[in-house]
Amino acid sequence: MAQRFGLSAVFATIIASLLALMPLPALARPVLLISIDGLRPGDVINARQRGLDLPNLTAFLTTGAYATGVIGVLPTLTYPSHTTLMTGQSPARHGIVANTTFDPLHINDDGWFWYAQDNKADTLWDAAFRARLTTGNVHWPVSVGAGHVTWNLPQIWRTGHADDRKLVRALATPGLVAEIEAQRREGYADGKDETLPGDKVRAGFAQSLIRHHQPGFLTVYLTALDHQQHLTGPGSPEAHRTLETIDGLVGDIITVERQFHPDAVIAVVSDHGFAPVDTAVNLFRPFIDAGLISVDGSGAISGWEATPWATGGSYAVVLARPGDAALRAKVAALLDRLAADPAAHIAQVVTEPDIAALGGNPRAAFYVNLRLGAVATPYLGRDKPLTLPSTGTKGMHGYFPAAPEMRSTFLIAGPGIAKARDLGEIDMRAIAPTLARAMGATLPAAEKPPLPILP
Repeated sequence: MAQRFGLSAVFATIIASLLALMPLPALARPVLLISIDGLRPGDVINARQRGLDLPNLTAFLTTGAYATGVIGVLPTLTYPSHTTLMTGQSPARHGIVANTTFDPLHINDDGWFWYAQDNKADTLWDAAFRARLTTGNVHWPVSVGAGHVTWNLPQIWRTGHADDRKLVRALATPGLVAEIEAQRREGYADGKDETLPGDKVRAGFAQSLIRHHQPGFLTVYLTALDHQQHLTGPGSPEAHRTLETIDGLVGDIITVERQFHPDAVIAVVSDHGFAPVDTAVNLFRPFIDAGLISVDGSGAISGWEATPWATGGSYAVVLARPGDAALRAKVAALLDRLAADPAAHIAQVVTEPDIAALGGNPRAAFYVNLRLGAVATPYLGRDKPLTLPSTGTKGMHGYFPAAPEMRSTFLIAGPGIAKARDLGEIDMRAIAPTLARAMGATLPAAEKPPLPILP
C-alpha cells in the first residue's frame, strides 16, 4: 500500500513537470503596436482643421483613448524613443542614447544602434513571451538579434547598396523574408528605404505575417512621414499627402488584424514631433579651433580631447577624460562663449545633474540644446564654418523634450479600453507598461505606472 502511494506520487510529480513545460494559452488579448515616425498629435486631433483626411487614425479619438501629447525623452530621436516605447525606461537606463553609436574618430561608417544587445532593458517582446504570446516584428528600431521575437524582420542597413537586402535576409528569422516574398510575389523593402513605397511594402508584409502566423504581439514601424518632413518640413503639402496614405496603410493592417484577432488591443504611437529648420550648426568647428579635436592632412579626425555627438537638434558633449578638471573647465568655458553668441543658435547648455534628471546620455558631460530652427551637423570636414544653411533638411527633431513641438502621439483602442478617453499629456515611459498590462504581462522595471485606459 505504501509502495503504491509512493509510485503514484512520483507519477504525479512527473506529470506536473511535463505540464509545466507545455506552452499555455495566452492569458490576455493580443496587442498590435504600430509606430508612425514623426506623427505629431495635432495632425490627428486637429486633422479636419489642418485639412487632413485621416479616417483610421481619427477613429481612435472616439473608439479608444488618446493623449493630447506625449512628453518624450532626451534626445527626441527615433532610436532612443522607440526603445523607451518598448521598455518604459529612459535612455540613461536602456542604453540607446542616440541614433548613431559613439564614434569620435568616425570609423564606423555612420553606424546606428541597430543591435538589440545594446539595449539593457526588458522589452515588450520579452513581456509577451512571458505571457505565452508569440511575437512578430516589421522594421522596429533596435531589433537585430532581439530576443523572444518569433518572426523578426529587423531594421538594418549599411550603404543603401543592394547587398543590404542580403543583410536583412540574413539577420531576419531564417526563411521568413523568402516565405513572405513568395506569398506576396514582391521583394521586401531595402533597409535604407524610408520612402512611401517602402512603407507600402512593409505594411503588406505585416498583413501577410498576420494572415499566416497571427503573432500575439506584433510591432510595425512606418518611416515615410518622418522622411518627408525632413525633406519638406512638418505641415507641408507633401507631408500631409504622405500621412493620408499612411492612414490607409494603418487601416489595412488593422482590418487584417481584426479578422484574426477580433479581441486585439491596437495602439498607434510616434517617437517625436517636428520643427521646421533653416540653419545647420557645426559645433565641430569651435572644438577644432580650441584644439579639442585634431584633424590630419586629409581632413580626417585623428584625435580628440572632447567631442560633440550630434543628436538632431542637440549635441551631447563627451570628454575623453571625465575626471580631468582642467579639460572640463576648458570645455565649459568654450560652451559658455558659444551660448553667448547668437550665431551659434544655442538655447541651453546643461551639465551632468540635469542630464541625469532628464534621463539622458550618462556619458555626456554637457548637453547642448539648439534653438528650434537649427539642426546639429555631424562632422563635415575641417574647413566648414560654425553655421551654414540647412539646404537639404527642412524639418528636425532631437531637441530637448520640453519643447511642445517635440510632443508625440499615443492612440489605443480595443475591447476593454475606455472610449473617447482624453488622457491629456502623458510621459512616454508610461506607454510600455500600459501595453504590457493589456497583454496580461508586466514590465517591472518600467519607470512609470500604466495609464488609466480602462472604462
